[in-house]
Amino acid sequence: MSEPLKLVVGIAGASGSIYAARFLKALLGLDGESWLVVSPAALRVFNEEYQTSVNSPEELLDFIRQKWKQKERHSFHFRKFEDIGADIASGSNTWNAMVVVPCSMKTIASINSGITDNLIERAADVSLKEKRRLILVPRETPYNRIHLRNMLELHDAGATLLPASPGFYQNPNSLDDLGDFIATRIFRLIGIEIDLYPRWKSADFEE
Repeated sequence: MSEPLKLVVGIAGASGSIYAARFLKALLGLDGESWLVVSPAALRVFNEEYQTSVNSPEELLDFIRQKWKQKERHSFHFRKFEDIGADIASGSNTWNAMVVVPCSMKTIASINSGITDNLIERAADVSLKEKRRLILVPRETPYNRIHLRNMLELHDAGATLLPASPGFYQNPNSLDDLGDFIATRIFRLIGIEIDLYPRWKSADFEE
């Protein structure tokens, strides 16, 4: 990517906080800036899954900084979940891509229906109407027909659906490795080549 990296990152209230955490951990080490929006449900799930007590997006990011001691090159701008009048609610502001990780089925249903009751949904709606890359990382299983229909319609509207279904060919040694698998796939869809896990090589591959 030749232009400066500018992202909108949403964290919705699905299980899978590890995917958000490992994506943000890697993002901290990249040049650029991001607007971060976290739902109240996402904060609750994050606290349950990481056994912590963060109360805001700022505290969530501080937890990630302290946990992994990532060298920081990225600037973050925090926006309130309920503020549908924020700067990123308007197409007059620009960004390279928007990522919602993890993305709840409620959020997917709202985006697909054009409902913009919060800033994650509104910024996603803006991303679609302005023809910007929108990457949604659903973490749900199994899918019912409503889930599948919503995801198919969002795909047809221009979004990219990247289910939180990590591969195992990299022989993961920890849950963090599985989070890094999904983070890497997100970055590559944005156009950033980053290797947080080994690329696939067949058994008979020779340099």
